[in-house]
Amino acid sequence: MKDKYYRQSITVGFEYPVIFTRDVFAPGNSVLADVLTRAAGTRPHRAIVYVDSGVAAKHSGIDRRIEAYFAGHAGELQLALPPQILPGGETVKSGTEHAQKMIQDFIDAELCRHSFVVAIGGGALLDAVGFAASLFHRGLRLVRLPSTVLAQNDVGVGVKNALNFAGGKNTIGTFSPPWAVVNDFDLLTTLSDRDWINGVSEAFKVAIIRDSAFFDFLCGHADSFREREQDAMERLIVRCAELHLEHIRTSGDPFEFGQARPLDFGHWSAHKLEVLSGYTVGHGDAVAAGIALDSLYATQMGWLTESEFKAIYDGLRTAGFSMWHNELEQREADGMFVVLGGIEDFRRHLGGTLYITFPNGIGSKQEVSEIDVDLMTQCIEKLKQMGNA
Repeated sequence: MKDKYYRQSITVGFEYPVIFTRDVFAPGNSVLADVLTRAAGTRPHRAIVYVDSGVAAKHSGIDRRIEAYFAGHAGELQLALPPQILPGGETVKSGTEHAQKMIQDFIDAELCRHSFVVAIGGGALLDAVGFAASLFHRGLRLVRLPSTVLAQNDVGVGVKNALNFAGGKNTIGTFSPPWAVVNDFDLLTTLSDRDWINGVSEAFKVAIIRDSAFFDFLCGHADSFREREQDAMERLIVRCAELHLEHIRTSGDPFEFGQARPLDFGHWSAHKLEVLSGYTVGHGDAVAAGIALDSLYATQMGWLTESEFKAIYDGLRTAGFSMWHNELEQREADGMFVVLGGIEDFRRHLGGTLYITFPNGIGSKQEVSEIDVDLMTQCIEKLKQMGNA
């Protein structure tokens, strides 16, 4: 028999709403019920709700409010288990322990492909819950309720889930779009000052490479973000989320099968910095440092002007970020900065060919396949001088 060759092509469409609201569990707020009941199938729709321990601590009684909300929609919705509390931060996504526990919950509750998992928390919890949900029955319906600025304007609206594993950041993970994202601005009111501004660096990231008008807005309101002005922050969250959704929708590569990862501008060093610090440097702070470092490099290469770099650096600093962390100064035995290993981490992740995004003027970008390590080393040293000035 001769060889036979079939060319199989499958197109799968995904659609999910991203909704901005307040007080999502108020009896008169139908947003969450509407999101869950838009699904076809037998009623009531069954769900497990996971709550970040930080959210539970700062929003006293949220478990009772969740139970009351589901009881108020008893004909359409049903809690398969009482609301489950999970640790927040990197703890919940470090290794597989909590993901395995969630999968056991799904088994115990006899969830099916038409069941829902609702995740309320920061980006790390959303990552962990989304990862577990994407594995069980090859994918449960995930509804995200991000509780931080960083989660509402960035990670919560995307299509990725991941766990840290074997000493690496996001070593294992899945691409699995959510059923819906509900951004409740009231969840932000109890954030610490640090968590309040953490998402601002991701807004700078996407503005620098995609939207010069948004960049001007960020620079003009940088002190407003630091001072916790609600209106300015809500405008930041909505526009940043729009830009992330636009990229996912129009890039032609939402699951990153290609090599370029433009939304990871500033992240090769940020991910390494987080690991080097044992995650004591948060993601937003690490990204701010990464943006400053790559913008400084871009300036040395002639891709940004000195005034553009100054606007980036001053904007991030005014918003409340430090662009220098002592972990950046750690060196290998041969004297090389350890953080530079993040370049090779990205190269391996992308299959051996390096593609790192740099700005090419404010609001525009380019992909670079080689980095001058000596020049980047000088930029790290320069960043230290600036940070200690």
